[in-house]
Amino acid sequence: MASDKATDTEATLRAAIAQVAPGTVLRDGLERILRGNTGGLVVLGHDRIVDVMATGGFALDVDFSAQRLRELSKMDGAVICDRDATKILRAAVQLLPDPGIPTDEQGTRHRTADRVAKQTGYPVVSVSKSMKTIALYVDGRRYVLEDTGAILARANQALQTLERYKMRLDEVSGTLSALEIEDLVTIRDVGSVAQRLEMVRRIAAEITDYVIELGTDGRIMSLQLDELIAGVSNDRELVIRDYMPPGKRPRTVASALADLDSLSATDLLDLGLVARAIGFTSSPDLLDHPVSPRGFRLLARVPRLPEIVLERLVGHFGGLQKLLAASIDELQAVEGVGETRARSVREGLSRLAESSILERYV
Repeated sequence: MASDKATDTEATLRAAIAQVAPGTVLRDGLERILRGNTGGLVVLGHDRIVDVMATGGFALDVDFSAQRLRELSKMDGAVICDRDATKILRAAVQLLPDPGIPTDEQGTRHRTADRVAKQTGYPVVSVSKSMKTIALYVDGRRYVLEDTGAILARANQALQTLERYKMRLDEVSGTLSALEIEDLVTIRDVGSVAQRLEMVRRIAAEITDYVIELGTDGRIMSLQLDELIAGVSNDRELVIRDYMPPGKRPRTVASALADLDSLSATDLLDLGLVARAIGFTSSPDLLDHPVSPRGFRLLARVPRLPEIVLERLVGHFGGLQKLLAASIDELQAVEGVGETRARSVREGLSRLAESSILERYV
């Protein structure tokens, strides 16, 4: 339950950050308040709870614009907008949230913003006149919006790191493919690929947060990110499906992925812990123990092969080596595999086997 709440809070925070990202009308209005040196308090949501704590001011119900937000904030009261910031509903309002709600904030405006966000569940933005900062309050979290240049510098550094990790991932993935063809895979090889996939995923998640915060300034970076991590999420699942050990009470792919996700950055460097997260039992020679793939990962690289047919092929043959040795007639014995598809699978696997071996030894 606690994990679900944390996930919901993160999702709400990301959505709110996207709403105040550079290029949005709301961010333009907040920047105008900041430049005008007046300060401001903006509530992004309206319901009966907000009405109860709001006193004074006046009702407007007009279309939102950056200029209007700037001018209304001069009156030293809160501005209440609808959740999507398309309408300004009230202005010059004094907010009186429950004083019993705990807060670590010091300034009056920031304490009010924190309590209103906690009491209503709506995002609240506070623009500090003295500190020259814009702070976003969401469900007990405080997030200070930074200068675009500083975010962009960190994002570019993270993107360069991702490129290096992706190159290393491609290397270990290629090695694993060659070892799978030769049936020489050990748990160490599987752990290395799973480790690198998880590292790449985590760096990509960090860059995704930067892209959200950059708004329109992060469009090119978003395209670069998509190109770098294409297929990574699917590969994580395929590695688990290929190697997760069977048992009387077999684990699910989702639980194995969750265990990998729960590893700390330090634990992720330990291949033994990575192997145990996948489901391998602990033993002195754990990493050097030989294992054989079921064939999901390589079959997924055969063009135009439906998922249901892929699963039937793996279920019928039970392992990659038997799939590689299967004739066209044997492949046709699988439901949904006609002569044309059987030839496609046979030729696709042969090409993959040849290219994998060449990449490793040439």
